[in-house]
Amino acid sequence: MATKRDYYDILGVDRNATPEEIKKAYRRTAIKYHPDKNPGDKEAEEKFKEAAEAYEVLSDPEKRARYDRYGHEGVNSSFSGGVTVEDIFSSFGSIFEDTIFGDFFGSRTGGSRSSRRKGTNLRIKLKLTLQEIAHGVEKKVKVRRQVACSSCNGTGAKNGVSFSNCYSCNGTGQVRKIVNTMLGQMVSTSTCPACGGEGKTINERCLSCAGNGTISEDEVITIKVPAGVEDGMQLQMNGKGNFPPRGGVPGDLLIVIEEEENPLFKREGIHLHYDLYVSFIDVALGTTLEVPTIDGKAKIEIAPGTQSGKVLRLKGKGIKELNGPNVGDQIIHVNVWTPQNLTKEEKALLEKLRHSPNFKPQPERSERGFFGRMKEYFS
Repeated sequence: MATKRDYYDILGVDRNATPEEIKKAYRRTAIKYHPDKNPGDKEAEEKFKEAAEAYEVLSDPEKRARYDRYGHEGVNSSFSGGVTVEDIFSSFGSIFEDTIFGDFFGSRTGGSRSSRRKGTNLRIKLKLTLQEIAHGVEKKVKVRRQVACSSCNGTGAKNGVSFSNCYSCNGTGQVRKIVNTMLGQMVSTSTCPACGGEGKTINERCLSCAGNGTISEDEVITIKVPAGVEDGMQLQMNGKGNFPPRGGVPGDLLIVIEEEENPLFKREGIHLHYDLYVSFIDVALGTTLEVPTIDGKAKIEIAPGTQSGKVLRLKGKGIKELNGPNVGDQIIHVNVWTPQNLTKEEKALLEKLRHSPNFKPQPERSERGFFGRMKEYFS
């Protein structure tokens, strides 16, 4: 599969471009690779589609923010696969209406408003465990959404046929007006006021949906969650939102990730933190201990004389980076546990050692204090 190009590069703008600069860049690119200007040129057609995909993402503030943070894996464009040139004209042809290229694009964008109308988006929350986030997971969720009425095929008319073309616009959804100016005749296009841009009028309403064209229905949807997602991140499934009334394309399903708290680990980006409590006998003499990891268990060596606050690392035992090849580490914080309830025999043994020179704190320069350990951790 070919690697996708950067959306900013496709439109020829920098990452700080304003919405107006992005719009102008898309106009320029779309005109350059317009199919009517490049008949039979498949490469130009693909670049035309590529530009539409880039514009759809960068013109939407939410999608652009996710793309800036996560790259292509953070967004799912409606034009990323199976799109036709006509779909692009229907969706974006309107941005040329206020330019001299309005008719250039308008010749392709005719038709009723229902062919361009998009349904509303749905938003759900998806709770995931740390293990599911670490490895990626496939979840099935039940979503209640508006779908096209099967009795009328989403038209709102009885049996899907009880409607007529609008008398005013003859089914186009638009009316054209010719105005004489000093520069000659100018043609303007506007939404038909008689049918509201739908291009048709219903003669007899569908009984199943009361003429709305949609009904409410539960659907089980499979969501593929990639490894490395973060709490608050939003995934998007195109076409899994609500269908609009009386025809059009469905909205999207927005999935907000909620990360469940883990009793053992604290997450920091792609790294995991774990508190290990060790007896002072083990840190004094040294030992081998088993610690939990996100995948199971691992053995670590506690060197003789290890101090409380020592930081150990298990390389590659953290979380996979969402949009990259890196895997984080498991960071182990050593905490020396001081017993709180001692027997008489235990107290007697410790009293014998109280005044031993080796049991008096004698930190060396090489042993870091709190701030030194923090510096070591963040370096």
